[in-house]
Amino acid sequence: MKYTYVSGFADEMNCYIAYKEASGFKRLSYEKRLAQFDRFCVSQGITDVRFTENDAIAWAVKRDEEAVTTHYSRINFAKNFLLYLSRKGYDVYIPHDIKSIQSDFKPHIYTDDEIFRYFQAVDTYEPDKGNKKNLIQLPVLFRILYCCGTRINETLGIRKKDVDFENGIIALYETKNDCARYIVLSDELLDLITQYADKCFYALEDDEYIFTNVNGDRLCGDVIYELHRKFLDKAQIPYFGDGNGPRIHDWRHTFAVRSFKQMVDNGVDLYVALPVLSTYLGHKTIYATEKYLRLTVNIYPYIEEKWAASINDIFGKVATIYEQD
Repeated sequence: MKYTYVSGFADEMNCYIAYKEASGFKRLSYEKRLAQFDRFCVSQGITDVRFTENDAIAWAVKRDEEAVTTHYSRINFAKNFLLYLSRKGYDVYIPHDIKSIQSDFKPHIYTDDEIFRYFQAVDTYEPDKGNKKNLIQLPVLFRILYCCGTRINETLGIRKKDVDFENGIIALYETKNDCARYIVLSDELLDLITQYADKCFYALEDDEYIFTNVNGDRLCGDVIYELHRKFLDKAQIPYFGDGNGPRIHDWRHTFAVRSFKQMVDNGVDLYVALPVLSTYLGHKTIYATEKYLRLTVNIYPYIEEKWAASINDIFGKVATIYEQD
């Protein structure tokens, strides 16, 4: 669906989308967010390229039923658009940042024993009904999550053409930050995916997803969440609920912590490890990777002795905000 903007910002909104698309971002997410901002501007009677402090105050009001993270994203997205206009010479008011609320939440980092029991549950899963293909695709899907630190929607968004067997990499295009990136497969994981491809890729077109339901459509995240609960139960890993996990997303946290530990053990300097993992995880800045660093040093005391001072020098001694990244 193509959005048609009608406020005073309409022309500049289209220019902004073209600019972001040329920079490698997907236009759809920008179209949707700008449409929301466009409707607000119409309600404010904005008919030209102007944005006052009063407009900013009205835009910043948290809406009923609006989640804190949604509020944060909405306000700061508009700020980036207005900064773009300011750089072009327009006299627009730049709103202040809306900071996320700090949380005491800590993600679950799976132990070696939990990892063994969880994947034993995955590998021995036998569905009573439904998609029998799960018997062969679930061991692959969950190992990508754990071994590559991908988000669940990124993993479910992998298409046949995205898998490069020759170089052992997978291209991710359906990403949170709309920037394509690559994940590197270990020899063992590449071998597993090759075996999976030998069994089912022959029936897929290049544009089709590699993880599918009984109808051949993209596998739904809700299905994976339900299976995750079953695997936790079978592996006798306590589930605390209400967002306290262990969650599927905690495989990403576990990957990041283990990756940092591996780099420390191999003698990699923090100033090298940080941008490498930040880029690999698909973060926009190294600041989004901070929580993984602090998690790592909290879990492994010998790493804290080596890196804690450097981390505080880079980020300051502030509490890390844990959000779904």
